[in-house]
Amino acid sequence: MAANRHRRDRFPGAKAPRNNWRKAGGTFVGLILASAMLLSGAPAEKHLSVYSIAANYSVPIVQREGRDYVGLLEVLEPLGRVSGKADATRWRLRYNNVEANFTAGANRAQVMGRDADLGSKFLLENKRGLVPVGALNSLLPRILGGPVTLHEVSDRLFIGSVATHFTASLASDDPPRLVFHFSAPVNPSIANEAGALHMTFRREPLVGPASPMLTFGSKAIPSASFSESNGSAVVTVKTSVPVMATFSNDGRSITVAATPAPQTGAAPSPASAAPQSAAQTAPPPNAAPANVPPAAVPHYFAVVDASHGGDDHGESLSSTLLEKDVTLALARSLRQELQSRGITTVVLRDSDANLPMDQRAIFANADHAAIYIALHAASSGHGVRVFTAMLPFGSDDHAPFRSWTTAQHDWLSPSQSTANAVAGELQKRQLPVKNVAAPLRPLNNITGPAIAVEVAPQGADANQVMAPDYQQLVTSAVATAIAAVRDQLAGAQPQP
Repeated sequence: MAANRHRRDRFPGAKAPRNNWRKAGGTFVGLILASAMLLSGAPAEKHLSVYSIAANYSVPIVQREGRDYVGLLEVLEPLGRVSGKADATRWRLRYNNVEANFTAGANRAQVMGRDADLGSKFLLENKRGLVPVGALNSLLPRILGGPVTLHEVSDRLFIGSVATHFTASLASDDPPRLVFHFSAPVNPSIANEAGALHMTFRREPLVGPASPMLTFGSKAIPSASFSESNGSAVVTVKTSVPVMATFSNDGRSITVAATPAPQTGAAPSPASAAPQSAAQTAPPPNAAPANVPPAAVPHYFAVVDASHGGDDHGESLSSTLLEKDVTLALARSLRQELQSRGITTVVLRDSDANLPMDQRAIFANADHAAIYIALHAASSGHGVRVFTAMLPFGSDDHAPFRSWTTAQHDWLSPSQSTANAVAGELQKRQLPVKNVAAPLRPLNNITGPAIAVEVAPQGADANQVMAPDYQQLVTSAVATAIAAVRDQLAGAQPQP
């Protein structure tokens, strides 16, 4: 749940049809050593990203004699039946019905009795066959029997016609909007910095347009560029104003829009109040108004927040499972359960995007939702924990403006009632549950009823938290409890 726990990058793809991320290293010490290497000027760890119909995955690249090499067996494993057998200096590979023979130190191999040029010598290390990355462009078509395209400069390998293309067009609205349309669903990580928004595609076989630089003739959003390196593609949008990104069309469209300037006394527009996915640069407020009840008719009744996202991976629940991916799946499941009960719901983070804590609270507060629900996942413990805010000691202020850290004060009672209702419903379904008060951000900053739900496996297997039936069991209980107290939430007023 906590962002400072051990993290590991993950990229779908392993054995078909499941996709897993393969990455060398992964221990905390390894990460520290990698950081030290970067600081000392040593090259960053490299990976080859492979995209195919069967699976998208990644394999490590190793340096040998000044060249990049990959394990051929690792490249082929997710694609079909493959085996390798070493005999002294010879290595025999069998993929489905194709046989290839390699000799350590030789620059050529034989595939089904025909010579194949490797461009550099074949290496045999501990019965593991290593081939130069550059050889894959000519070697793999003979083994796989189909087209292969290698982007060697960025270490990206495309097997078959799997590339995802995109177009970008500027809508002359006020504020302006840059709309990207993709040929397949995408889910990039999104990061904002002064003057630019970066969309990083690690999982998707995204390829660039004819020109890597697109210009739009807008002062707010003048250009966008495409680049690729170390197994990923990046689309960078240059901006002169704060922007945010939202997803639509089932992930086939991304809109980058300038954030409207705030107007004193005016309610925020729905687009800025409740984005599907966002990363903004606006600073958090210093104070939250006290004794201000929610709007009579909220735009959304429930705001569901998938914790973590983007560079914040949350807890590494297992070697292949990150908390940020579990919370997103839970959020989408809870949205479906709530909406099936007639409760209008928005998911704040509906993609793998960076979203700061203060921005999560700002969006929830601006929408005046009747209930805010943050979702977390854990590998330790069993069942479900339901959290409410724990306010700082001695911070019961009564000034016209309440401090940002105690914004939850006037809604603490309905938050606790909601948490009790959720816990009771989970117990009815024989799920272990605990009610906990904790200084868990951003609960303290929410100006409305707010709870957090942390889901742990029922047994020893951490991967159970991604099982659809288990997730539905939890989210159905939460949604049922919210529906049962709907009237109380809709009429919740701050305490005097």
